[in-house]
Amino acid sequence: MDQKTREISAIAASVAAHCQPCLKYHYGKAKELGIPKDDIVQIIELALKISDKGDEYMSKFADEVLQEK
Repeated sequence: MDQKTREISAIAASVAAHCQPCLKYHYGKAKELGIPKDDIVQIIELALKISDKGDEYMSKFADEVLQEK
């Protein structure tokens, strides 16, 4: 895997993991590698959508668990 792909992946993972220092670090590395800001914005938006959906499903699941007898 090349460095640009690795940093884009790391940005997505940072967002999904809610790791603010990780995102800041990998964003800086991506900029150093010349990854266009528009590409970074797109991957962050995608990771946020995925993370939000996972949070939504977990919330529903937690409610179901709490409703069990």
